[in-house]
Amino acid sequence: MDTNINEYSYQNSKAKDIVITSLLIALVFIATKFINIRLPISVNGGLIHLGNTALFIAAIVFGKKKGAIAGAFGMCLFDILSGWIMWAPFTFIIRGVMGYLVGYIAYTNGKNGRNLYFNLMGIVLGGIWMIIGYYMTEVILYGNWIYPITSIPGNITQIIIGAILGLPVASILKKANIS
Repeated sequence: MDTNINEYSYQNSKAKDIVITSLLIALVFIATKFINIRLPISVNGGLIHLGNTALFIAAIVFGKKKGAIAGAFGMCLFDILSGWIMWAPFTFIIRGVMGYLVGYIAYTNGKNGRNLYFNLMGIVLGGIWMIIGYYMTEVILYGNWIYPITSIPGNITQIIIGAILGLPVASILKKANIS
């Protein structure tokens, strides 16, 4: 009897984990796809979206693994379904690492996403990774070292907006013990 209870509990926990991860992927995708502004701020256009906000919340509230998965799959799915297919593999890696970094730093030293300083440092370092990653992606895709510089202000704007909106929401969710 004991074995059945433990197995049921494990299966229930695994199912819950899959559902939460899937919802986080969907939230990142929706925030990227439907809550955005296209701006003529760089050579290849520009997109300011709230996908970073959702990624930061996922990583801070649920940790590095879910942050990485939500960022990688959510934003990669956006690229594929929005006609940015050549960006998809780069986005998958850049956003996956970004989510991992934010979650890893937010949970450093037992902080468990409950320390504003560690959460902000995770966002800053994840943001630096994102800026460098997308700069190098544009260099690879467009064969130019200068034009990609024009994308940096938009990327910084996305990070700042994501932090301003994401940090308080993550804090509220952590206090409500959502994770």
